[in-house]
Amino acid sequence: MSDHKIPFEVTRARRAGARLAAVQALYEMEQTGKSAKATVRAFMEDRLGIGPDEQPVEEADPDLFKSIVLSVVDHQAAIDKAILARLAKGWKLTRLDATMRALLRAGAGEFIAHTHLSNAIILDEYVSLAHDFFEEQEAKFANAVLDNLAKDLRQ
Repeated sequence: MSDHKIPFEVTRARRAGARLAAVQALYEMEQTGKSAKATVRAFMEDRLGIGPDEQPVEEADPDLFKSIVLSVVDHQAAIDKAILARLAKGWKLTRLDATMRALLRAGAGEFIAHTHLSNAIILDEYVSLAHDFFEEQEAKFANAVLDNLAKDLRQ
């Protein structure tokens, strides 16, 4: 085993790339009806850029990516119920933008699957993604819902 340690900045960038890819994959699955297995395979073969030596070419952690997507699939009913409980009375999940649904589901899936990570780390990562996709008001909405989901899912 090599004594070479990957710098924290590279690890963080790879994890951020995995979270972005997970949101994109969840969005794609909802829009196309493709299975998680087919979507993960497509991302692993193409979008995450696995090279001929089976190592990622682009900055994305394939294990984290798969873990988030599969956690959402495995726990989707509970995740959607938790999200719905934090929306205004009478709101339905379909009222949310599809990208927002994917982002909230990915964050919730990570709260469930990665209990070794603090709420603050996961929250910070997904709020940062929300800022990439949405205006300030929607990013604040994502922050509030994710903060409450962390409390609800990690009791």
